[in-house]
Amino acid sequence: LLLAAGALVLTGTAAIAQIVALTLDEMVAQTDNAVFGTITNRVVNVYDHPVDGPDLFFTTITVEGKSLVNGESITVDLKYAGGFINEEEGVWNSEAPSDDDVKIGNEIVAFYKFSPNMGGEVSGNALFAAHGGLFRTADTRRGRIVLGRGEGYAVDNSTSLTNLDAEITSIANKICVVNHGVSPRDID
Repeated sequence: LLLAAGALVLTGTAAIAQIVALTLDEMVAQTDNAVFGTITNRVVNVYDHPVDGPDLFFTTITVEGKSLVNGESITVDLKYAGGFINEEEGVWNSEAPSDDDVKIGNEIVAFYKFSPNMGGEVSGNALFAAHGGLFRTADTRRGRIVLGRGEGYAVDNSTSLTNLDAEITSIANKICVVNHGVSPRDID
């Protein structure tokens, strides 16, 4: 099912991508973890590679918070293609999160998966599905909510962080039991 509002999913080690709709179950099944936390740092690096070419820009955001899969405290660096070192040096990526989405101090939910080669032999925890793997949050009188992004996204409707946390944990537990016979909390 292809949707323009869907998520960009990197497949393989090359930058081959396709836009696909992902349910929350599919997103959790295809990622290593989901984190709720605060963006504490953002840096853009540029790489040159003999095969993939020069001027490969990647943004890294640091998120400090809690795993929504197993509840543990976590600090994780997440990478995505694109970004600017200054006003003149950088590259736009239409599938990257907006600058407003990745401001230092924002509290977000992000899904990620380790990639051994995001391009130019750059490895790390890739923000899964580019901007489709990052969800902003907001405080309300009833508590923190995760802002849904519409049809085709893993979090399509806004929901409480508490409900999303429970749903992700439940999905991850089911997947882990099926694949390994144990809960994610029992794996080292």
